[in-house]
Amino acid sequence: MPAAPLVIAFDLDGTLVDSAPDLLDTLDLILKEHGVAPVDRTETRNMIGGGARLLLVRALERAGVHLPKDEIDGLTRRFIDHYAAHIADASRPFPGLIAALDRLEARGAKLAVCTNKTERLARLLLDRLDLTRRFATITGADTYGLAKPDPRPLRETIAACGGVVSHAVMVGDSATDVATAKALGVPCVAVTFGYTEVPAAHLGAEQVISDFGDLDAAIRALVPLPH
Repeated sequence: MPAAPLVIAFDLDGTLVDSAPDLLDTLDLILKEHGVAPVDRTETRNMIGGGARLLLVRALERAGVHLPKDEIDGLTRRFIDHYAAHIADASRPFPGLIAALDRLEARGAKLAVCTNKTERLARLLLDRLDLTRRFATITGADTYGLAKPDPRPLRETIAACGGVVSHAVMVGDSATDVATAKALGVPCVAVTFGYTEVPAAHLGAEQVISDFGDLDAAIRALVPLPH
């Protein structure tokens, strides 16, 4: 029986793609309707990752605006509709990503995406950036009805690639990604250039990188890379 492939499961926002410009442009548009000034980009980008609704609520609360649930629901729907229409206006893969994926593919690794974006939006973003074809499996927060840090999305993502938990690595940028990996017993590589309110070096990942050029070595330190 052939050995299971090495599966590298990537988070999306803040790990594969710098999606903050389009997310925060959408946020500013929605906030403007309530007289809220544009957000501080450096500060607010680290709030990305918990979904559109949480991003909206936190930005409004910082401005002292508290809205009823039904109004937040409506704003969230409008946020998602506008964001979907502008999902790749300015979002781009992080530097060095394509070359890193090329190297991992050449070694026979199976690449996957495990994100808390909805699967529809994840696929739309990856399609627009011509990245969908690079991944054997793409799963979102709604694919299995559970979001990270519940370990099931990562477990099912690995399995969908024909892999096993004992021969997989998670690559992410946040405490959620690290917690998901730890819950499943999968080693994690954290990137320093993503969206996190806690510095990547303090998240508890087994490896931390600041450049995709270092990804191969970080993975090799955790599991054997195929030759």
